[in-house]
Amino acid sequence: QLADQQMSEAPLSQFRGMYLPPALHPLNKTLVKGDKWKDVDSTQEKRRSFLQDFCKKYNSRKKLRTHLVHLVSRIYVEDRHKVLYCEVPKAGCSNWKRVLMVLNGLATSVHNISHDDVHYGKHLRKLDSYDLKGIYTRLNTYTKTIFVRDPMERLVSAFRDKFEHLNSYYHPVFGKAIIKKYRYNANEEALKTGSGVRFKEFIQYLLDSHRPVGMDIHWEQVSKLCYPCLINYDFIGKFETLEEDANYFLQLVGAPAELKFPKFKDRHSSDERTSAEVVRQYLKELSKEERQLTYDFYYLDYLMFNYTSP
Repeated sequence: QLADQQMSEAPLSQFRGMYLPPALHPLNKTLVKGDKWKDVDSTQEKRRSFLQDFCKKYNSRKKLRTHLVHLVSRIYVEDRHKVLYCEVPKAGCSNWKRVLMVLNGLATSVHNISHDDVHYGKHLRKLDSYDLKGIYTRLNTYTKTIFVRDPMERLVSAFRDKFEHLNSYYHPVFGKAIIKKYRYNANEEALKTGSGVRFKEFIQYLLDSHRPVGMDIHWEQVSKLCYPCLINYDFIGKFETLEEDANYFLQLVGAPAELKFPKFKDRHSSDERTSAEVVRQYLKELSKEERQLTYDFYYLDYLMFNYTSP
């Protein structure tokens, strides 16, 4: 209680040097078996140094006025193998949570954990549920990982998932507000259900500084979900190379040999995956200016993780 109180009263400056490991730890590769990981490993080292160089140049620490507890609110903890995983939705997070549950002994196999169990079961702890000492200790000693995805692909994937399928939360909460504000002459039915939001309307909402409803983790920038310049992630995985990155990471942390990252698509498995080609179709619905502004919105994510701008 007291720690929380001090936390909320204390300026961030006194934590600045304290909880951030000064430099990136070299990855402990003693548990990795076999030569087959050489390429994955060299890619990994490139990503790590790229992000570090970017953060040095960008020097975002000056701009940060966020509480430590908020900084770590998206990070899942797996104490047995000493893993911290920052959740980026639409970049393999459901399957990552399944893997963490198996690592933690909460499930025997990734294959029998339902989607609802992953997202609504209260199994995995988040880092912000620990006291300050617990947070510091884990940040400084556990292997911290983040998995990211091309920003436009992630955005289109989130739109398809939440607005093109029946959804008892996103339609009434976001859909209604979006249709009401951005659709000229919307009919009664659309206003009542919030279903049928068009991609262009969704982008108008995203870019509106006076949004009728707040942001959501499914389309929030990775820079604001996981703070990659403040928390030195030891491992940077990408959705584009998800399985090999994930399986290499599992080797690094000494996971059981039989545990492999699942290949299955978590929901709407009959839908085509959101690929660059699918994204292109959606972006056609936007004006040139809207496309540019959307890119600008995710500008930092593009830069940090070395994605090619569209």
